[in-house]
Amino acid sequence: MNMPDLIHDGESAAAVSSLRSAVMLLGRRLKHQRVDESLSPTEMSVLGTLARCGSATPGELARKEHVQPPSMTRIVALLEAKGLVRLEPHPEDRRQKMVSRTEQAEAMLAESRSKRNAWLANLAEGLDEDEWDTLRAAAPVLEKLAHL
Repeated sequence: MNMPDLIHDGESAAAVSSLRSAVMLLGRRLKHQRVDESLSPTEMSVLGTLARCGSATPGELARKEHVQPPSMTRIVALLEAKGLVRLEPHPEDRRQKMVSRTEQAEAMLAESRSKRNAWLANLAEGLDEDEWDTLRAAAPVLEKLAHL
């Protein structure tokens, strides 16, 4: 079944809508499970991108985070002032800087992942065995959707 079929089939459209709503709500709730309340969700997202993708220029980060370059410049400056990122010369283009996370950021991200995992595990304890099996089986599919 292709996407237009999913949208036009009433039962499939309702399932897509329900999935969208549930994923968005769960994502919002997870975002609020932060260890450092002084960081915005956007700042946490930038740190997460650096953790997943490695060092990047502010322009690359802006594209990955879907923000304008001037906004990313401000975000990077805030993170640098908090000691969470460092700017280094670009290895090939001295006009640019590379942004990388610091050890402090790595520790904070690890603590944040641990807190979010614990929060989600606590919620999952309320599921019965069949629901947990279904959720565990759905995880790779959701991961695939997240990276399409």
